[in-house]
Parts: sequence; structure tokens; C-alpha cells
Amino acid sequence: MMAKPLFVLTFALFIFAFPSAKGGEILLKDDFSDAKDSVRRASRGDWTFSDGIASCTQDDELYKKYKDHGPIIFYDLAHKDASISFSFKATDAKSVVFTANGDKGHVFRFVMSSKGLSVRAFPPDSETKSIATGREPDVQLNSGQWTEVSVQLKGDSATIKIGDSFEKTYQHASYDLPKKNLSIGFAFGSISVKNWVVTK
Repeated sequence: MMAKPLFVLTFALFIFAFPSAKGGEILLKDDFSDAKDSVRRASRGDWTFSDGIASCTQDDELYKKYKDHGPIIFYDLAHKDASISFSFKATDAKSVVFTANGDKGHVFRFVMSSKGLSVRAFPPDSETKSIATGREPDVQLNSGQWTEVSVQLKGDSATIKIGDSFEKTYQHASYDLPKKNLSIGFAFGSISVKNWVVTK
């Protein structure tokens, strides 16, 4: 008579004891249910927030005003190692850019476009502004399709997973620097973003 309740209790304890087994401790989660958020800064465009999705279409006048930089969402979050996951759908966009920034500027960045995926590092004490740590011509931006992304920043390594078919780790000493914010931006067309989660 006690077997079933005991099983249910054991299962419930398992669920609550390991709430973040897949991604660790949650540092930030944005369900885009509110247009205002204390750590989110949406700029360079008219962003809307509805049904768990943040959306924006580029305004060409604003693009020129911000010196050829498109709409962007920043998250102010001090961290060092973290895993970031989200999904985006870009329509008629030329590029989608994810960046982790530190006190002295960019630390890590990837750019997706019709030319593929470009991964970059930004050595703080180098005369070179940035260097390519990876180029993946087959990982291209698909217009009008939802794309799942995860980025794990751990020490001097950055592991990028896109969809179910691509996962690769890149290394550079500058990736180990402390970060103070994260961002996703795009150029031309429109974008929708959902399920933004940062875990430790």
C-alpha cells in the first residue's frame, strides 16, 4: 500500500533536490513578460515584449545614428564562468551578434551571417583589436527559422552549440577575463528572441 506514495515522494525529492541539473545555478532568466527589467537594456530600436518574446525591426535612420550598429539587448550581469542559452529567429537580417563584455571592452563574440559563423577574441593588451578563433562557413544564418543557441564560457574556453547539429569549443586566454554584461544584437531585417537563461 505504501509503494506508490513512497515512489511519488522519492521522485518529488529528486526533482527539487536537482532543480538545475542541466544548467546549474540560475544567474538570470528573462521570460520577456515585462517591457522593463532591472538588468535588461534594450536599445537602438523599438523593442516589443509579448507572449514570452522580445522582437524588433531595424530602423535605418537609427542604424545610421548609431554608426552602423543595429538594435541590441544588454544584460548587466557580473560573472566569470557562465552558460548562456536562448533562441532567436532572424528575418532578412544580415547578421546576428552575441557578445560578452568586460571592463575594458569586448571579451568574446560570435557573429552569424549568410557567410557562416565567426568566433572572435579581444586581447586587452594587444595592438590587434580582435582575432578570429574560429570560422565555420557551414553554420549559416537561416532567415525566418527559430535557432537554439548555447554558449558556455569556462576559463579560457568557449563552447558554442547551435541547434542539434553543431557544437565546438574555442580557446583563447582573454576568454578567462571577468565579464560585466552580455548582449545580443542584429543588423537589418528583424529579430525575435526567447528563453534567455544564464546559469553558473
